[in-house]
Amino acid sequence: MTDKTTQNAPQAQLLDRADVRVKHAEGFGGAISAFFDRVRSGDLGSLPVIVGLAIIWTVLQSLNPVFLSANNLVNLLFDCSTVGVIALGIVCILMLGEIDLSVGSVSGFASALVGVLWVNQGWPVGFAIITAMAAGAVIGSVYALLLNRFGMPSFVSTLAGLLAVLGLQLYLLGSTGSINLPYESPLVNFGQLMVMPAWVSYGLAAIAGIGIFWTGYREASRRREAGLSAQSMAAIVARAVVITVLLEAIVFYLNSSRGIPWMFGLFVGLVVTMNYALKRTKWGRSMHAVGGNREAARRAGINVRYIYTSAFMLCSTLAATGGILAASRLASSSQQAGTGDVNLNAIAAAVIGGTSLFGGRGSAYSALLGIIVIQSIASGLTLLDLSSSLRYMITGAVLAIAVIVDSLARRSRVSHGRA
Repeated sequence: MTDKTTQNAPQAQLLDRADVRVKHAEGFGGAISAFFDRVRSGDLGSLPVIVGLAIIWTVLQSLNPVFLSANNLVNLLFDCSTVGVIALGIVCILMLGEIDLSVGSVSGFASALVGVLWVNQGWPVGFAIITAMAAGAVIGSVYALLLNRFGMPSFVSTLAGLLAVLGLQLYLLGSTGSINLPYESPLVNFGQLMVMPAWVSYGLAAIAGIGIFWTGYREASRRREAGLSAQSMAAIVARAVVITVLLEAIVFYLNSSRGIPWMFGLFVGLVVTMNYALKRTKWGRSMHAVGGNREAARRAGINVRYIYTSAFMLCSTLAATGGILAASRLASSSQQAGTGDVNLNAIAAAVIGGTSLFGGRGSAYSALLGIIVIQSIASGLTLLDLSSSLRYMITGAVLAIAVIVDSLARRSRVSHGRA
């Protein structure tokens, strides 16, 4: 009598080989397949803004070859940092499904406060900066109090704050209207001249690649321990190597001019820190939960009032920080600081970068990508010697497209059960 195990041996061998082929496919093609599955289900991530940025750069470079020159890109990075820091705070607010319309006024008020305390009153510049940032945090706490205690919609409270804080800015500056900051001071040098040494920029790019590898490795290990599918080591290494080589090439190109501004390095550092806080901490998970469904988050034991308070205070503090950086960039505190399109550009950058207006979805990198898009449009049109009216119209069109894409992606996620 033939043993059934012996009879089934060839079939078992075939199944083993099939399993090996499946694992092989998961290792090299699984990442690509999973990417397309996410796109089809509406989980677009940063894909739309990256594609849009590539199109914008291609068009502007074809119209003016100076656009992608190293010197122009360095100037672009200086300009991105000020409004980008403000946009980073807007990301936190939008993730909760709220809005802050006063960030422009808060940034202008902070720059005026630094000018008055430092130049007019003779305070040490460090104390003046800390005081301005603390004032921003107090303003945010007032918005949170009005929402948590009285149920005032953030649209109304921050609109009132826009007018009130703008009045404070005008009052501080008085009849002179502006205060010139000492041109040789470290603060002004930081905003206009200071760039990283080459070895520092190369080292930071390498550290970023190592961090990407380590994050991917740890995530894959946790998924395997939980019995879930995970990226292979080859895919993780390939991703880290490609990104590292790309970053080093960018650093090399920018170092052929002045180099990478320290102010932009500060902005990127804040983005990385915020990304970690939103994705790896209890506070960040609570932010996503409250933005997705406030009542469900409350019933799950999350302190919703604390989350709102922390988000509004963080947004206003970052707005004040952006205003201080703007003052260092312009070497002055004036009545025009924080006015104009600063407020709208900060909000537009967060939305264009991929943060959802419906709450619950967003990334700190949205502020980085979005502000690069906006400043690229502004820089390109300036090089073409075109009027600012076109910049407003094009930025508005890009913002409208971003909102449409977000709305369509949300519908797709709902239909696929991923909302």
